[in-house]
Amino acid sequence: MTSAPQPTGRSADVVVVGAGPAGSSAAYWLAAAGLDVVVLEKAHFPREKVCGDGLTPRGVAALHAMGVDTSQGWVRHRGLRVFGGGQVTEVDWPELSRWPGYGLIRTRADLDDQLARHAEAAGAQVHHGVTVTDPLLDDAGRVCGVRAQVGPDKEPVTWRAPLVVSAEGLSGRLAKALGLNRRTDLPLGVAVRQYVPTPRGADPYLDISFDLTDRGPDAASMPGYGWLFPMGDGTANVGFGFLDTRRTADDDARTVYRRWLATLPPEWELDVEAATPLRGAGLPTSLSRRPAYTRGLLLVGDTAGSVNPFNGEGISYAMETAATAAAVAVEALALPEGPAREAALRRYPVRLAEQYGGHHRLGAGFLAMLARPDFTRFALAHGLKRPALVRAALRLMGNLHDGRDGDALDRTLAVLTRVLPAA
Repeated sequence: MTSAPQPTGRSADVVVVGAGPAGSSAAYWLAAAGLDVVVLEKAHFPREKVCGDGLTPRGVAALHAMGVDTSQGWVRHRGLRVFGGGQVTEVDWPELSRWPGYGLIRTRADLDDQLARHAEAAGAQVHHGVTVTDPLLDDAGRVCGVRAQVGPDKEPVTWRAPLVVSAEGLSGRLAKALGLNRRTDLPLGVAVRQYVPTPRGADPYLDISFDLTDRGPDAASMPGYGWLFPMGDGTANVGFGFLDTRRTADDDARTVYRRWLATLPPEWELDVEAATPLRGAGLPTSLSRRPAYTRGLLLVGDTAGSVNPFNGEGISYAMETAATAAAVAVEALALPEGPAREAALRRYPVRLAEQYGGHHRLGAGFLAMLARPDFTRFALAHGLKRPALVRAALRLMGNLHDGRDGDALDRTLAVLTRVLPAA
């Protein structure tokens, strides 16, 4: 971490670090509000990114809120096909007033590129090939910009701004520089995936499997699942995710994935030999890096640990936390520099806790139960026989309900997430 140098002429109202879904969404909302926004991204787009590529109705709603065109280049899916305990059931996404009744699929290479261009169209300046190295601090120890390296020659460049948004992902370099490390008592997931040629590449359902091992019914259960998401192009995104690495004993995701892959039906015709390389990534959940605002630095998406602990869903919450951060930033920057602005910015972590804290607490309890082999076997063997119960579980795990304006299940979920303390 370095002290602030003399001004270099590169400045903005807000500097956003990272152009994934969180960073580009934050940049869009900030630019749409009339702020001067600079986005600094180390990669050149389009680029590979480890992800399941599936958007739930929450993610679709976040895209539509920004006016993103989803009419071309997207694959629509109607729900999930769940495997477990020798049972299989199909369940559609719920029909709710608050959320659309379908999900979407698109590779992260395409999605991230489209969102970055969408932010640019709103007025944000997006710079690729820029590696941010550390924050700049003023004499009071507040972040007032960033220092970066540009291009293959690593030319040192400085950007100054009264507010910086970190959308760097799990690494969170800027956050760590300010002493904001991920809480290790909260779940950290890990996922691996590859693109595999298969005739199932156009299936309207996403396959989810809780039959994770080939070690028989007495094998220890692990909190996670395997998936096959049809990409609509003759391939599927096939992967596996541990939802809580604290409960995985000596197994690792790559080993379990390969074991699980070998158990899939031959009639699925997965051409593993022609698949892309297996890649992995971390899944920081439960707002595990706190506080999400400090000293001029706002954390969004994976940097804040916003992944849903129930299912490993991250894209939706990346875009949602970005929208919340942008709203707070617009409100704060309209105030004069000083205590009033700081008070407005400090409301951001409070809003995140209000929006997600209770759901994350429920997720932590779910992961604890999922790690118990007896519970998992019973739940899968008996629960999947009851479609109504599966639909209720889907709404709980996906955080999909109409709140107090919905049906009895919606109202129950709303009460639970409101009264439970944050994880």
